[in-house]
Amino acid sequence: MSALSLVLITRNAASQLDACLASARALVDDIVVLDSGSDDATAAIAKRHGARFVVQPFAGFGPQKHAAVALARNDWVLCLDADERLTPELAASIAAVLVQPDCPAYRFNRRNRFFGRYLKHGEAYPDPCLRLFDRSRAHWSDDAVHEKVVVSHARIGHLRGDLLHDSAEDLSSYLAKQNRYTDLQADALFAAGKRAGPGKLLLSPLTRFVRFYVFRLGFLDGAAGFAHIAIGSFFAFVKYAKLMARWRAVGEPAASPERGAPTPGAKST
Repeated sequence: MSALSLVLITRNAASQLDACLASARALVDDIVVLDSGSDDATAAIAKRHGARFVVQPFAGFGPQKHAAVALARNDWVLCLDADERLTPELAASIAAVLVQPDCPAYRFNRRNRFFGRYLKHGEAYPDPCLRLFDRSRAHWSDDAVHEKVVVSHARIGHLRGDLLHDSAEDLSSYLAKQNRYTDLQADALFAAGKRAGPGKLLLSPLTRFVRFYVFRLGFLDGAAGFAHIAIGSFFAFVKYAKLMARWRAVGEPAASPERGAPTPGAKST
């Protein structure tokens, strides 16, 4: 079996880290926790599981995860968030495939808990995540938010079993987190010279809602499914509204299809 490192980035994850590490402990001989300034019991819990606990200022999700993977002792890494844990079926699938891996990276489905229940449809499930990979042939992107594992010109496998995403945050905390994510997204779009106008503000949340609530059967998850998709659609609107605000702050129109996009922050002429 290929040696495996478990890699996490954390900040104030004490309430959930123990369950996460315990779910994967039998699979790994190396645990890396890269923390960005926790002031709770995160460090103590990580060290109790034998993890190497390293502190580094947060650099954005992609760069932070890339730095964490670089600290691993093994080429094969399993990247989890503190509020995630492996089901026994998924743990068995990982153990089996590492006996003789035939792909450089593997996806598995994630089941998201919202309003006290695991959702089965919409954008909440199956929500495939690529989290198991050979770092010599794959790596995290540099995206500050919605980072992804990049695998070039190779087949990606899919494992049986679910990753459980069991966030303990209340609705207010969830909304605050989504608001922070849209700041990072708007900043990234602005830096890339992307623009948005009224059409984007209208169509992005509408198409998102129809896609996940109707075509991906989110309505079958009842009130929790409706709330999850409605919140996601609202923050799609917020992301582009923030992008428009950033352009207006530097004196540029938010969207001008007849002109090329100038460098963000460039003076208008």
